[in-house]
Amino acid sequence: MKLPSTQETSAHGVGPLLRSFKVVAWAFMGMRKGSESQQDFSQVKPITVIVVGVISALLFVLVLVGLVNWVIATQ
Repeated sequence: MKLPSTQETSAHGVGPLLRSFKVVAWAFMGMRKGSESQQDFSQVKPITVIVVGVISALLFVLVLVGLVNWVIATQ
């Protein structure tokens, strides 16, 4: 039985999704070396990063709206 290589396992499954979340999180913070970000972007598909970015942005906005509503309600 042949075990899948790292490239085969990273091409499918949860690995690329988690890597995409990492890429998006670093992009949101804006703190990443150019060489490291290039390496990250070479390992993920652009569509995955776009989807993860949109989902992360929506979650961020929803958390902010919830926080503002909570602060207003407690006053």
